[in-house]
Amino acid sequence: MHRLANTGRCHDALAAADAYLEIARRCGDNRTAHFLLQGKMYANLHMGRFREGAELADRLLNAHRAAGSPMGEAKTLCDLAHFDVLRSRYVDAMRNLARAAVLLDAPHPGRNRRTSALCSFAEAATAAEMYETASATYDQLSEATSAFDLVHAMTLLYWGLRLDHIGRHDEGASRLRRSAAITRPYVEERPDDVVAAAMLALALAKLGDLIPAEKLAREAIMPLRVAEDHQPARMAHLALGIVLRAQGQLAEARREFVAARELCEFGGRPDEKPIIRYELARTALEIEESQSVRDMFDAIEVQTRELWRVRLQRLAMLRQARQQEEAEAARARAEREILRDPLTGLGNRRRFDLLLNRIDSGRLAAPLVLLLVDIDYFKAVNDAYSHSVGDRALREVAHILRAHCRVEDVPVRYAGDEFTLFLRGDLTVGREVAERIRTAVARTDIIPGVKLTVSVGLATLTDGMSGDALFRQADDRLYAAKFSGRNTIAS
Repeated sequence: MHRLANTGRCHDALAAADAYLEIARRCGDNRTAHFLLQGKMYANLHMGRFREGAELADRLLNAHRAAGSPMGEAKTLCDLAHFDVLRSRYVDAMRNLARAAVLLDAPHPGRNRRTSALCSFAEAATAAEMYETASATYDQLSEATSAFDLVHAMTLLYWGLRLDHIGRHDEGASRLRRSAAITRPYVEERPDDVVAAAMLALALAKLGDLIPAEKLAREAIMPLRVAEDHQPARMAHLALGIVLRAQGQLAEARREFVAARELCEFGGRPDEKPIIRYELARTALEIEESQSVRDMFDAIEVQTRELWRVRLQRLAMLRQARQQEEAEAARARAEREILRDPLTGLGNRRRFDLLLNRIDSGRLAAPLVLLLVDIDYFKAVNDAYSHSVGDRALREVAHILRAHCRVEDVPVRYAGDEFTLFLRGDLTVGREVAERIRTAVARTDIIPGVKLTVSVGLATLTDGMSGDALFRQADDRLYAAKFSGRNTIAS
């Protein structure tokens, strides 16, 4: 499906995705379903259907959050920001990128997934013309893989061109030289790589190295146009136009810039048109030094500087959004610590009380089952084996509880050796989970030579029931389980 989308057969890609999504759903294969949704989203991006792509990104974002996948969430936030940029929704774009940045900064074991998310972050930043952010991200990616070197070189290339157009020639030349340093080995090792050749030609042309720039550009233009590879074809035309203008062939130079402008009809980066427009205006001024042409060029220069100023505002927006997200993340971490039991890592009594309050306020509704889990004869364990052994037992039981939770379930250490589990589902689901927990504890050699067991009481939330009533009902069932011999469940 990705191959179809990447070779221009986007309608076929969407049809394939829909067919395979149905199979994935019937098989319960959520991981494949996520990849297929992502593929549909990218196919819509290639087709210019930004609203449809953003809707798919929203669906995928919710799916990753439900699955507890921070890198999946980060990547999709970046993709959503990309769509926001293309729809000129820059406030939303910067907020989504800032949220993604906070997730990407957190430690994560999956290097490949982080690399993929960083790639989407860089692409979104590039679409917003935030070259500084994109380039820094590509530097991070280069530590893991060289797969993004040419994309990085292209970012540096356009950054250098834009700097040159606002009069910061030395800074622009620095970016252009770095872009050429990346692309030159590709051209030398793969002479048939006309995309890298077009990029190198443009950097060299702007740096004044005219003879190799002209040769590379002339050799690349026709193969790129025949292949309908429009973006590198535009770069090759730009490169040749800059060379011809430097050689005094102004009419021929203008023809190349016009050819590059015409290829913009097939889409492209948002920063390409201003670059081509500037080069055309500069060439027109050299062809005819009249007041009207001078006025036109001055207007283009003013517009170029204004576009650069707007671009800097987006960078400031991203910095502010990130500061807000980091502050919010710090506040959320502090709140989690306040609601966390230090011994087991589960929620604590305060978290339990908050959940009961959410039930009373209607913010936590059915289907919901409350499990009360009590370790049988735990006082005897403490007395016989010491409190440190008892603490180890509590941690192991907590680990078993957590292992049987989904993202939406909440395990809590209520008090001492009593645990609660707020489980999304009906009573049947609650019984199944309770039985698995009971069996897992009984089978686990938590304390060598000692068979540790738990009793479990269950109650289901019904309409109009208060949190306290739900707890009392589950507590009654727990006592019933203990009365019937322990190591059992009652509901």
